[in-house]
Formats: sequence, C-alpha cells, structure tokens
Amino acid sequence: MPDTALAELAAKLVSIDSVNPGLIAGAAGERELALFARDWCEERGLEVELLPPDDRPSVIAVARGSGGGRSLLLNAHLDTVGVVGMDAPHEPRIDGGRLYGRGAYDMKGALAAILDAAARVSGLRGDVIVTAVADEELASIGTEAVLERIRADAAIVVEPTELRQTVAHKGFVGFELETHGVAAHGSRPHLGVDAIARMGPVLVALKALDERVQSGRSHPLVGPGSLHASLIEGGHEFSSYPARCLLTGERRTIPGETVDQVEAELRGIAGEAELRLTVSREPFEAPQTDPFVQLVARLTGESEAVGVSFWADSGLIAAAGIPTVLYGPIGEGAHADVEWVDLASVERVRDVALATAVEWCG
Repeated sequence: MPDTALAELAAKLVSIDSVNPGLIAGAAGERELALFARDWCEERGLEVELLPPDDRPSVIAVARGSGGGRSLLLNAHLDTVGVVGMDAPHEPRIDGGRLYGRGAYDMKGALAAILDAAARVSGLRGDVIVTAVADEELASIGTEAVLERIRADAAIVVEPTELRQTVAHKGFVGFELETHGVAAHGSRPHLGVDAIARMGPVLVALKALDERVQSGRSHPLVGPGSLHASLIEGGHEFSSYPARCLLTGERRTIPGETVDQVEAELRGIAGEAELRLTVSREPFEAPQTDPFVQLVARLTGESEAVGVSFWADSGLIAAAGIPTVLYGPIGEGAHADVEWVDLASVERVRDVALATAVEWCG
C-alpha cells in the first residue's frame, strides 16, 4: 500500500515556496521551509539546530545514537529554481502515483524521504544526521556551513538519480571574457572601436575549444567535458560604438580535470580579451571499492554504479573526506515547466536510507 503519510509530507514541502533568491531577485528563500523542517523534526524527538544566516537557514537534525557507532549523513537541499512558465507551482497535485509541483523531483520528495527515515531510527549506536540545506542551486552556502559544523563517517546525497547508485559527477568552472573598444558616435567610424566585434573571434575560438574538449578525453561514467557561452552583453545604445563587451561562460569538468587546466585552455584562446575565473566546483568520483559504496550498492540492489552530468553538494561533502554516494528518486522536470516525482520511488529512497543507517550505524 502507498505510504500516504510520506506522500503528504512531500506535498507539504512542495507547497512551501523556497525559490532561491540568489537566482530570482526577491524570491521567498528557504526560511519558511527550514522552520517547517525544524518543527517537524523536533516533534519527532530529533535534536535540531538551525545554521545561519537567519534569512536563509539550513537545518541539522540528529537521531542521536547510544554511542560508539559510525555516523551517517543524509543530505538534501531546501531551495528550488524559479517558477516562470509553471501552472500553480506551489499547489501540489498527486495523480497516478506522481507528485507534481516545483521541487517535487529536485528535491523535496527526497527530502521527505530522509526526514522520515531519520524519524524512524531507533536503537542504533551511531548518529543519523539529516542536513536540509540552503542554496545548493547557486553557491552551496548551506552545505559549506554544515561541513564547518559537523563530521560524519559516510553520506548519502539524495539528488534525483532514478534509483541508480551514483558515484561520479561533473564539476564546473565559471568564467568571464571581456573585450574593450572605444565609444564613439555611430557616424564616426574613424573614432570608434567596436568591442562587440572584437568578441567575435573569441566566440569562434570558444566553439572550436568546445569541439576539442568533447572529442577528447572521456570519463567512463560521466563522459567528456564541455564548454559553452552562457551570457553576452555590450553597448548601451543603437547609435554608438560599444566600448565594452562581456561574455560569461561555463566549462563543465570531469574527474581528473583541474581549474588550472581550464584556465590554461581559456587563456590559449582568449586573444586580446581579459579572462576572469568566477565560481568553480570540483568534479566528484567515489572509489567503487570503498566499503560504504559497496554497502549502498548491496542495499539498493544496483550491481553497476553510474555517473551524472550535473554537479551536486556531494562534491563538497566528498572533498571534506566523507565517503559519499548519491541515490535519489525517479521523476522528471528538474528546472522545467512541469515537474514530478514518482512517489513509490520516494518510499524506496526512504527505505534504502533507513536500511543503510541500520547497518552502518548499528
């Protein structure tokens, strides 16, 4: 029989607007959802702490063990992307075993799963730690704050993976390229220098570099890296030569590639453009021989691990020295106009998280 209480919890989480205000100016942010998660966990006897900032808190909820056992971290994010183009994004709807609404798939269904798993824990020696974090969709301030506060012996990040045990994902490096010209009236070409035109050869070189990257080294689980131009702006009016053109782009990296390597690639094609690196995150890969990875593989019944193309907070957790895997529900529509999660798969995530806690922390 379907677990109606778990479905209702997931639907409640979807009903609370938690659009990331770093992505959408003036958006609601994570506070209301964090307070709901805090109260829900406290009512079920978990030890709860809110981490700052106060307007965008993250939640740490601990099912405290009796002592002497290994600890398990269960991680999910509170924030979602925006809702433009969606119909009633925060009015959850269940139809045909699917929960619809913004964040259902990415990743409030999975958040409900790990909250329920932690609430069911009893009689273990080790701690089970749920972290419901802010800002994964942009700068990961929540997981960074969590890792300054706690340690764990292993972690499951419940990003949507279609019930496949995932042990690798890509990283990314953001960059800006800027060309300069000379502003002048459009009727005086002898005085003006077109900064936008100067960006043209750079764009051509970026495309060629992307083709080389995609046809080059490929990782067995996540494939090759890639490169694209994301945004471009320049000029300030129709009848003037533009003095500046700014291009923002992203290089997706695979395990084994470094920020220094990406910087060298970009400097090689930048020409006269100024290059600035912005935010970056390392790719992630967990050794499949790790005992925790093998435990989760056995409990999920997944004989073959996979990789995913997106980045997740698992990269930060693993970089902190915590053995980490990803395992999350089935669904569709992350960042899209129609988003849904399969509720039976949410139950499966809950069951796997609970079984892992029993074996790992017992």
